[in-house]
Amino acid sequence: MAFRLTDDREQARLYLLTAILFISYLCVAIALPVVPVFVTGALGLGNGWAGLGVGIAFLATILTRSYAGGLADGRGAKLAVQRGLLFYVAGALISLAAGLSLQAPVAAFAILVAGRLLIGLGESLVAVGIIAWGIGLVGPQRSARSLALIGAAIYGALGLGGPVGLLLLDHLGFAGTMAVSAVLPLLGLAAIRSVPAVAAHPGRERPPLAAVIGRIWVHGLIVCLQGMGFAAIGSFFTLYFRDLGWDHAGLGLTAFGCGFVLVRLLFGHLPDRYGGLAVAVVSLAVEAIGQLLIWSAGDPTVALIGAFMTGLGCSMIFPAMGREVVHLVAPHLRGTALGGFSAFQDLAYGLTGPLAGVLADRAGYGSVFLVGGVTAVCGFVIAVVLRRGKVVAAR
Repeated sequence: MAFRLTDDREQARLYLLTAILFISYLCVAIALPVVPVFVTGALGLGNGWAGLGVGIAFLATILTRSYAGGLADGRGAKLAVQRGLLFYVAGALISLAAGLSLQAPVAAFAILVAGRLLIGLGESLVAVGIIAWGIGLVGPQRSARSLALIGAAIYGALGLGGPVGLLLLDHLGFAGTMAVSAVLPLLGLAAIRSVPAVAAHPGRERPPLAAVIGRIWVHGLIVCLQGMGFAAIGSFFTLYFRDLGWDHAGLGLTAFGCGFVLVRLLFGHLPDRYGGLAVAVVSLAVEAIGQLLIWSAGDPTVALIGAFMTGLGCSMIFPAMGREVVHLVAPHLRGTALGGFSAFQDLAYGLTGPLAGVLADRAGYGSVFLVGGVTAVCGFVIAVVLRRGKVVAAR
């Protein structure tokens, strides 16, 4: 009975962490559809600049994953999250300054980039910290479930943040939208004080990051290929709809988020039960179909269905592969390993924005989603080969 009460308490704390993450991550989510509209509209710059404005934050996240993982392992996940939330606030306030500098578009863009870099650093710390914290609360045997709930918070925020961000932009302007974004992490910072920390692992011998990456890079590559589909929706779905004169442009991330959260809530246990690779194979096939539906859509309804299917497909790939990663490394290296693993997803987000922006200028917005479908197919093939190899090795 005591075990059951303890188990329930830890699960309740995980749900509280998930709620805190949802609220604070709206700071990131609100900016995703707003930044491209601000850069191409108010600043009058091209799609490549818009993609860079979105993607630069993910570049900062990639470059700081090792720092975030080391901090979470060595000094505690709670400290990592607290620092990350403070960087969210600073990044949003600096981005706000860009909205007050419209008379000098290049200077405004430079200010925006500075703010986006800080938000990227904050995202690195918050994501790795929350993941390590959640797994520390419930144990590695339920790592996929923990990752699924944490991801549901992130993508639920992304789904809500899209239309909310565009609504705020219409009513408050870019500076006002960034002001709202700065308040949300402060709410998370206040709420997180009530959640107990988990033990850190100071002083333990740590192999070089390259050695850790060498054990997990194939799983990370699958996540990278999957992430391009979401990045395409996050960066260019709104512009795609506006270019075609379709209504409901802000619902792309909402449709994606609904599909994503639905699968996380209903099927978050599947990787722990059937294995991560089996779940990833099915998921990547669904994502590929969703991306190709957006590319070939003749009306907005079909495109929104494609976004929904992309969310269904993307939903379980990160926790599925993350489960495999957790079981490949020692406990005192989990934060570092998950930080390196998460960097592959950040790489997808960071590369897709600017490269897809150039592609959209040359071949239209639809081509971005064709590439997203092709990369999902590539991830599907790798997952099938990896799963077959694992089955053969187990015999």
